[in-house]
Formats: sequence, C-alpha cells, structure tokens
Amino acid sequence: MATAVLEVPGTLAQVWGGRRSATIEYDGGSSMADFLDVAAAGHPRFGRRIRDETGAVRRYVNVFIDGENIRAMAGLDTVVPSGARVMVIQSVAGG
Repeated sequence: MATAVLEVPGTLAQVWGGRRSATIEYDGGSSMADFLDVAAAGHPRFGRRIRDETGAVRRYVNVFIDGENIRAMAGLDTVVPSGARVMVIQSVAGG
C-alpha cells in the first residue's frame, strides 16, 4: 500500500466529511483517477464536485501533485507517487 496526503479547500471539505486534509491509502502505482476514486469512496458528492459525468476533471478544478498541475502532466493517467502531496483547488470567479 502507498499513501499520499490529499488537501482540499473548505468548500470541498463540506462534502468530504468536514476534512480539509487526510492521508489516503491506495495501491502503489495508481493513476490520479484511481486515487480520486479511493478518496471519494463514501463521499459521492465530493467525487461529483471534482469530476464530471464522463470522469474528466471539471474545468474549474485544478489538481496538483507536489505542486505540479496534472493537466501539464498525463492528466488523470498521472501516477501518484507514494508520499506525494495532492491538492485539489477550485477556481473562483465573480466580481
């Protein structure tokens, strides 16, 4: 088993059991898609806020592994290394 810390903003913590961060245990060598599935287990609203009905990361959501945006890597196919820090950040718009 591998572990990585997942951090989310307060707006997502509301649908993730009130947590802003947690250590997630997952199969080593897993893709970001698999990692997010594990993180969202038991919290379907959390999963739907991050990914759309096709499974793609929503356009207003950014996911980072150790500070690197997965969109600049292999997207949801990016392997999450054990010990990584994964951050999910939602874009905010308004005036």
